[in-house]
Amino acid sequence: MADDLTAPLGQEAKKKRRATLPLFVPQAAAGALGLSVVIFLLWAATAEDPFGGEPMAVVLVDPGALNPAKTAGDAPQPGKIETPSSYAGLEQTPGPAPGTKTVTIIDGTSGKREEVVIPAGPGAASPRAGSVSAGATPAAAPMTQLLETSRHGPIPKIGPDGTRPAEAYARPVKLAEGKPDGPRIAIVVGGLGIGARGTSDALVKLPAPVTFAIAPYGADLSRLAARARAEGHEVLLQVPMEPFDYPDNDPGPQTLLTTLDADQNVDRLYWLMSRFQGYVGIANYMGARFTASEPALSPVLRETAKRGLIYLDDGTSPRSFASQLAGANNLPFAKAEVVIDAVPTPVEIDGALARLEALAREHGIAVGVAGALPVAIDRIAKWAKAAESRGFVLVPISAVATGGRSAEDRRQKS
Repeated sequence: MADDLTAPLGQEAKKKRRATLPLFVPQAAAGALGLSVVIFLLWAATAEDPFGGEPMAVVLVDPGALNPAKTAGDAPQPGKIETPSSYAGLEQTPGPAPGTKTVTIIDGTSGKREEVVIPAGPGAASPRAGSVSAGATPAAAPMTQLLETSRHGPIPKIGPDGTRPAEAYARPVKLAEGKPDGPRIAIVVGGLGIGARGTSDALVKLPAPVTFAIAPYGADLSRLAARARAEGHEVLLQVPMEPFDYPDNDPGPQTLLTTLDADQNVDRLYWLMSRFQGYVGIANYMGARFTASEPALSPVLRETAKRGLIYLDDGTSPRSFASQLAGANNLPFAKAEVVIDAVPTPVEIDGALARLEALAREHGIAVGVAGALPVAIDRIAKWAKAAESRGFVLVPISAVATGGRSAEDRRQKS
């Protein structure tokens, strides 16, 4: 405004022009930024960065300690696969305290390493699968004389002296002192080894006579089975079998199928049997179609009997041939009469346990099955605390499995 008043009449004031960047400069900056993003994405997809995704923890393995004969120059190189002979000194090398783990924390920026010892948790098993630390129950380790090598790994067999795994890994029935032997109830909790919470709850809350059925797909199954047995539980292997709505309802890898021949199903059975050791027998997981097919089921039960195991039918399929085929093969057999958590609510589970008691009082023996649901584990644990006071004896599955006859067959003949 001041410029307009002081400017001479008839002359326009010259306006100052602002300095502006040429049009191509912003475009060039945007292009450079975009190119940088593309280069970063390509690097992230192709680069092998050992520190990417920090924080990370790796188990400390010193090749020189594992085998003193190896020099520092012989340490394994990235991408190189060492042969088993490279670790010949493993079993002779003293390790950390049982149950502890030594890990190395790596700084993803600087590469600095820091060794940390993680103490063992309560009741932790030995860190080496199949080994027994000082003070552990020896029976928790699989017996080598009861193992046979298959192409998939060790599987059960009857020992040279005729000892059967079902007998060797069975748990004795403990009766209350001064009390007569009352009606027997066996409870099997399955699906262990997959869900961390259910497995942990079962180990902590359920009494020793409850049998654990372990699924073949979990991690560190040998250690889980050893811990379960060390705490007094009998163990079963759950074998996935074809349901009627397969493959829409798929039990998992290596499922036994009616469309496979006997040799193929037996080979799959060997794979499943090799997942861990120390079990008294096997139990079907699903399998309504498979157990209803006599040609498919017969070779599997024949192989089960040949290896000195028992078979548990979970009782969910009324069309199962398991009872008849078990008798024909002299296979120790048990069948569940009550699915405890068919309706997984506290009220329904308590009702199922009451029905199990009624069957036990009427026939002397009753078998129930349940999944590793927190609600089922809680109700079974609470029921078990009071069962003895009501005159019942909670027993492992081997105590009710007989030579090819189910509890229902025994009742009909009694």
